[in-house]
Amino acid sequence: MIFEQKEIQLQPCKRGFHLITAIVLREFPEVKSIQKGILKVFIKHTSASLTINEDADPTVRVDFESHFNKMVPENAPYYIHTYEGSDDMPAHLKASLLGSSVEIPITNGRLNLGTWQGIYLCEHRNYGGFRKLVLTAFGV
Repeated sequence: MIFEQKEIQLQPCKRGFHLITAIVLREFPEVKSIQKGILKVFIKHTSASLTINEDADPTVRVDFESHFNKMVPENAPYYIHTYEGSDDMPAHLKASLLGSSVEIPITNGRLNLGTWQGIYLCEHRNYGGFRKLVLTAFGV
């Protein structure tokens, strides 16, 4: 059984949905040593999230951002948690909707994603800063 874990830090990204699959694989080459297993990616923040979706057409990521901003607007009159800026409470809600982790099968040393799938960092703050990810891979 192989078990590997590493914490990495992503450079700050502007608000939006960003493909990070290549970064994860570059920073965690241990995936290549696993024939059958799982990679779990966990984000250590409450105002950013992770998801898996379309990696070929960048307009999908633009549409994600547009939809989430409409679905969870800033400056809603019922928000109480407002002292960190108008984007903070919506960021927490968006992060909870999408989640803080993704799991991907590993097959023959590669992520077994679909043809058009990639890992997104979903940055919900205007200035979210550095984001930390915990990468855990296990298998045989």
